[in-house]
Amino acid sequence: MSKVTCDLAISLDGYAAGPNQTLENPFGDGVGDSLHEWMFADPEAEEVKAITTAGAYIMGRNMFSPGRGEWDLDWKGWWGDEPPYHAPVFVLTHHGREPLEMLGGTTFHFVTDGIESALDQARKVAGAADVAIAGGARTVNQYLAAGLIDELRLHIAPVVIGAGERLFDGVGPMTLEPVKVSGNSMVTHVTYQRPGSAA
Repeated sequence: MSKVTCDLAISLDGYAAGPNQTLENPFGDGVGDSLHEWMFADPEAEEVKAITTAGAYIMGRNMFSPGRGEWDLDWKGWWGDEPPYHAPVFVLTHHGREPLEMLGGTTFHFVTDGIESALDQARKVAGAADVAIAGGARTVNQYLAAGLIDELRLHIAPVVIGAGERLFDGVGPMTLEPVKVSGNSMVTHVTYQRPGSAA
């Protein structure tokens, strides 16, 4: 059965990005590659491969673009001509834009009418495959607060960031059941499920 999943790399203190994110510094001050070194060290790891197996993805505008306001139509994302998703990606935004088709099967669709609409659209194109909430932390928090994530897979790097975009900010009380833990000196992987979600 199709699930709504989320993979997110965070620091020990729960941050997915530091403050002052810019084009030159996409993860914010003091972060660099520290949250994602484990991915580069072993790109064939099960946890890395699982990130790109969904049938559709949802992300916030900040994950797609460093800009705000009206679109710079020359901007096509951080990933070059062939993004790693190879599936439809629904970008939450307040500013409409025509779909952007990229190499390798990724098409970005820009959704202006909220998280539920984005999820409905993603489910339709994903079919029996999972829908993944790709980030960033603010977008993940909206879906967590709405009770719409079935499986949360956190990748916790042994670093402290101290400020920025933090997971669980504003989410409120919730219950998550830990179902799997693994890792090494670079990262701890913890999988949680929402009570009542299928395994």
